[in-house]
Amino acid sequence: MTGNVKRTVRWASACWLVLAAGLTGCEGRRLVLNREYLDRGLIIVLPGIDGRAPHNEAACLALRGGGPDMAVELYDWTAPLGALYNQCAVDRNHEAATRLARRIQAYTRDHPRGRVFLAGHSGGTALAVWAAEALPEGQEVDGLVLLASSLSPSYDLSGALSKSRHGIVSFYSPRDSILLGFGTSTFGTMDRQYTEAAGRVGFRRPGSADRPELYAKLVQIEWEEQAAEAGNDGGHFSCLAGRFIEAYVVPFLGSEAWGRSLVADRGRRARPASSQREVALATVRQ
Repeated sequence: MTGNVKRTVRWASACWLVLAAGLTGCEGRRLVLNREYLDRGLIIVLPGIDGRAPHNEAACLALRGGGPDMAVELYDWTAPLGALYNQCAVDRNHEAATRLARRIQAYTRDHPRGRVFLAGHSGGTALAVWAAEALPEGQEVDGLVLLASSLSPSYDLSGALSKSRHGIVSFYSPRDSILLGFGTSTFGTMDRQYTEAAGRVGFRRPGSADRPELYAKLVQIEWEEQAAEAGNDGGHFSCLAGRFIEAYVVPFLGSEAWGRSLVADRGRRARPASSQREVALATVRQ
């Protein structure tokens, strides 16, 4: 198949997916939990290209219920033009990340003692990384959590690592073969590479990395069968299961030293997920 034919097929498929996706994305609403703890810290949760949905609301609830005493905000960065648009609109997505960086700056100005963590799923991991990169010199977040990242494996994380005090932890799964295998190979990763995504095969340090020594702050955790006990079967969305978030993600948010040892004995940390009814009660309109 020639390059022109491949591009034609790709664009035809893309158009079909845009129509199928419909008007998904931001609903003009946000979810904020634990407002009373804003002075202590803020966990910003960035959904994937599907925008706000019950699975990322459940992740927020798990962070609120099982995590440290910090506020939790679901930050819907998506546009109401469909999932594929949100995957491919690179310039628009970088602008959204810049706005998020300004949001972080405003928070730290108003709450100088507050910690800031960014937790992204799928396409939202790119927004987390780009927002950290966009922070001015001398300002940083406390850490980034990447779940099923749809960035390319060779994306240079040096910039984001340099703006993160603890570093980056990335959870990936070889089982995520449809969306982060076929999907990103066909329609592109968030950084427009046609390859399997890092959320399936992990990140690798590029030879051209600006500061390769910073990769010592990258913790990568591959899916294991034990994770299924906490509700994560290795699929694209199950890493947002409440029990998985509490058992695998929360330990990083409360630790000063990030490493794989934080998820040792993780099966025993799993707890029943919180009621999603509480999410609806906690929702506020922008």
